[in-house]
Amino acid sequence: MTELNKLPPLIPRKVLFGEPEKLNPQVSPDGKKLSYLAPHNGVLNIWIKTIGKDDDKPITDEKHRGIRFYFWCYDNENIVYIRDSDGDENWHLYGVNIKTGLIRDYTPFKGVKMAEYISMEPNFPDRLLIPLNIRDRSLFDVYSLNLKTGAIELVEENPGDVTGLSILGGWLIDHNLKVRACTSMKEDGSAELRVKRGKKWKTLIVWGPEDSFSSPIGFSPDNKKLYVADSRDSDTSYLAEIDINTGEKNILLHDPEYDVSYISYLLFHPETKKLQAIGYMKEYQEWKVLDNEVEKDIKFLKDFHRGNLDILSRDLEDKIWVISYDCDNEPMKYYLYERDKKKVSFLFSARPELEKYKLSETKPFKIKARDGLPLHGYITFPVGVEPKNLPMVVYPHGGPWYRDVWGYRSDVQWLANRGYVVLQVNFRGSVGYGKNFVNAGDKEWGGKMHDDVIDAVNWAIKEGIADPKKIAIYGGSYGGYEALVGATFTPDVFCCAISVCGPSNLITFINSIPPYWKTIRSLFIKRIGDPEKEEEFLKSRSPLFKVDNLKIPLLVAQGANDPRVKKEESEQIVEAARKKGIEVEYILFPDEGHGLINPENRLKFYEIAEKFLAKHLGGRFEE
Repeated sequence: MTELNKLPPLIPRKVLFGEPEKLNPQVSPDGKKLSYLAPHNGVLNIWIKTIGKDDDKPITDEKHRGIRFYFWCYDNENIVYIRDSDGDENWHLYGVNIKTGLIRDYTPFKGVKMAEYISMEPNFPDRLLIPLNIRDRSLFDVYSLNLKTGAIELVEENPGDVTGLSILGGWLIDHNLKVRACTSMKEDGSAELRVKRGKKWKTLIVWGPEDSFSSPIGFSPDNKKLYVADSRDSDTSYLAEIDINTGEKNILLHDPEYDVSYISYLLFHPETKKLQAIGYMKEYQEWKVLDNEVEKDIKFLKDFHRGNLDILSRDLEDKIWVISYDCDNEPMKYYLYERDKKKVSFLFSARPELEKYKLSETKPFKIKARDGLPLHGYITFPVGVEPKNLPMVVYPHGGPWYRDVWGYRSDVQWLANRGYVVLQVNFRGSVGYGKNFVNAGDKEWGGKMHDDVIDAVNWAIKEGIADPKKIAIYGGSYGGYEALVGATFTPDVFCCAISVCGPSNLITFINSIPPYWKTIRSLFIKRIGDPEKEEEFLKSRSPLFKVDNLKIPLLVAQGANDPRVKKEESEQIVEAARKKGIEVEYILFPDEGHGLINPENRLKFYEIAEKFLAKHLGGRFEE
C-alpha cells in the first residue's frame, strides 16, 4: 500500500483539469502579432497582442464550448477556427477579422462536417481550400472559400472512395492551391494514391492491406514530388520523396525500429515550403535535420530545454519562431525564438499554478509479450514513496492505431499524485513500431491486444512494483473498450474499471460508425472483423456478451452526442451489469461527444473517478 503521508501535497483537480491559463501561441505571417488561446469569461477564446507590447485582448467571445484549433490566414487580417456543437464533430469553419472584429460562420450548413484539415498558401492570401460533405454526408468534396466574400465553390468532386481522414492522406493540395493527389481505401483494406496529371487521375502507388497506414504528406516546393510515409519493402515506415511523373523514390529518413509516420512532426519552410527537419518518436523524441539552414537552430533549441521540441509557428520571413517544450514532469512551456539574435524569450506556461507542485517522472520500459513480441511502454511512479507493492492504474491508450509517447499528461500526473503507479503499454496494433507490430493487432481486439496489457501487468507484479490485489484499469475510446474487456474477460486481474466512451459490442459499434467513415469501413473490417460474416467472432470479443463474468465495480462515462462511439455502447453494458447486481456508476454528459471538452464536465468526471479509485485502490482524493 502507498504510504499516503509520504506523498507530496495534493494537487487540486482544478489546477490539473481546469482550463489552461494560456496555450497554443502562434505568430502572424508578417511577424507583428502573437495570438494564443486563453479563457475569456471562463471559456477558451482566441486572444491577440502586438509583439513587444502588453496590449493583449480577446477577439472571439465563445460562451459555451471553448476553441481548440485555429490558424492565421496569410492576409494577416483573418484568423479561422473550427468548432462543433456539443461534441457532434460536425465541424464548422469560423473566421474572425482582427481589424473589424467581425466573426462569421463560413460553413453554416446544418449537419455538414468540415474534415479536419485546411489548405492555404502565401500566394493566395484570400483563399482556402476545405473538404466538406455538403453533397453527400458520406463523402468529402473539396471547396474553395473566398475569405473576403464568404463564397464557397466546388472545385473537386469525390469519386466515391477518397477518404476524409488526413492521417490516411485524403485530398492533397499543391502549393498553387490545386487539388493534385488523393488517397482512397479499397474493400480489401488496401489503399491507392492517385495523382492528377492535367485533368486525368493516374495511380501512383497501391499499398497492400498490410501497408494501409502508409500515406502521402504533402508536395515538394516545385509540386513535382510528393513526400510520403511509406512502408513498402520495409517493416517500419520511412519518409520518401517520390517523383509524381516517374515514380522514382528518394528515401529521406528510415529508422529500422521506429516509424516515421503521421504522428511525426515535419518542419517546412513557411514560404518556400522546403522540408527542413523531421521530429519523430522513439522512446523519446528524435530530430533529423535535412536542411543546413536550420541545423544550428534545431541543435540550439534542443539543448535549450529538456523535452519534446515543437515548432508551432513561424513568420513568413522566418525571423520569429514560436516553440514549445513538452516534458513529463512540468506543464507545457512556450517561448519566442528570434533567429537572428539566437534569443529565446519565455512566453508563458500552460498551467503556471502546477509549477508549485512536485510532479512525477515518466520512464520508458521494454518487455516481451508471452509470444515473444517486444512491447514498449511508459511507467510513472508516485513521488516520495518506495516503488514497491503499490496500487496501480493500467491506462491503455485510445485509437487503437495510435501510441503513447513520453511527455506531460494531466491524467497521469493526477493518478500518480493520488498514490498510484501508472502503467501505459503500447500493445500490438499501436502505431510507431513498424507495420508487423500494427498488423499483429488485426482481429485481436479483446484477444492478443488484451494479452499484451495483461503481460505488462504481470511484469509489474513480478518486478514487485504493483500490489496484485490493487490494480485498476482505466481508459477512453479504444482504452474504454479495453477497460471493459479487462472487467469482463479477466475480472480476477483488476479490482475496478473505468471506461470513457468505450465500445461494448463490436457489432453495433462497427455498424453505427458515422456516414463520413464509409470510405474507411474496410479498414475497420480488416482490423476488427466483419459484422456480416463474423458475427459470432465479434460477439466473442465484445464485453457486452461477457457480462456474466463481471464481478468488479465499474464506472462508465459517456458523451451523449458522441458520433464515433454512440451512447448506446455505454448504456447497453451498464444496463446488463445492473441486471446482474454489479455496482455501476454511469455519468452521461448531455453536452459532450467523444471525450470531455467543457471544463465543468472534466472536473465533475475526475471528482467522481477520484473517489471511485480511492474507494477501491486506497489512494487519496480531494474533498
